[in-house]
Amino acid sequence: MTDGVIGFIGLGLIGGSIARGIKRVRPDIKILATMRTRSRLEKAKQDGIVDVILDGVDGQLKQCDIIFLCTPVEYNVRYLKEISPYLKENAIVTDVGSTKADIHQAVRELHMEHCFIGGHPMAGSEKTGYENSTDHLLENAYYILTPTPASRPEDVEAMVNIAKLIGSIPLVLEPDSHDQIVAAISHLPHIIASSLVNLVQAKDKEGEPMKRLAAGGFKDITRIASSSPEMWEQICMTNTGPISNMLEAYMDSLQQIHTALSQKDSHAIYQLFDQSRAYRNSIPNASKGLVEPDYSFTVDIVDEPGSISTLAVILSARGINIKNIGINHNREQGEGALRITFYEKSAMDAAWNQLKKYNYELIL
Repeated sequence: MTDGVIGFIGLGLIGGSIARGIKRVRPDIKILATMRTRSRLEKAKQDGIVDVILDGVDGQLKQCDIIFLCTPVEYNVRYLKEISPYLKENAIVTDVGSTKADIHQAVRELHMEHCFIGGHPMAGSEKTGYENSTDHLLENAYYILTPTPASRPEDVEAMVNIAKLIGSIPLVLEPDSHDQIVAAISHLPHIIASSLVNLVQAKDKEGEPMKRLAAGGFKDITRIASSSPEMWEQICMTNTGPISNMLEAYMDSLQQIHTALSQKDSHAIYQLFDQSRAYRNSIPNASKGLVEPDYSFTVDIVDEPGSISTLAVILSARGINIKNIGINHNREQGEGALRITFYEKSAMDAAWNQLKKYNYELIL
């Protein structure tokens, strides 16, 4: 793109981060935006991110070379119909939804396959809204693109370039392949984590001993169960088929494990842990994925007055921002006494290096 105009329908965490990323590299690109909360649009204009505030879907969209649909999936489908009369010739329409089946079905029904390319930036945060967007949220994150059979090659190339412009890693997939992949690596893990938490709650006894002892590995593997129930209800309802398929396969694997335990098949149990360890260790840590990364480590310190405040002073003196800090009462996996969590990997690395200088024993 040598020059251009980009429109945003919705400017929350993801839309705002895309817009910020574009403006950081290409401040000459004109951005139009509309969303329900006018005050956030005014803030985006003050920030120099939005050039023109739209009162809604109207004729000004005819200026746009690309229109991003950045609202929840069910609303994106509705907005497809609303924007269709205002598309300039050769304009590209894209979305940022985490499931693709519904939006592609709507595109087919509206005969918009020639101009639509689905999108899914694989990054996020527990925080929401434009006010929490950043110009680097999508850096080094995969940006999935799902063209239609009628998508123009030059449009796919343009969206690949947009993803690269904001520092993302573009990957082109079929819509069905995308939904199967995210069902396996994101949607199913969230369901498993939530059901496991509910199981422990149901099986806990008076005094809640399970809850008391769940601060170690259990809390780590179920961290994603704290995600937004509204968002995950919508995801499950828009990707039901692929999730059901993966859930059935997972239940089959659990049944095999159950059989191995019943038969005291030690070889099968060893293979379960050995194979999973090898595969998990082969997964790279560099790129962001659908499950939000955990930037944290533990510190082995003596539990005495002033120990936590001393550590906090050391980090604050270097301008290192801490997301969360807490006492770890369960150390069965060799964890340290204090667990510190950071918002970004760079902050975690800086804290690690700083505390090492003071001879703290640190454990990832």
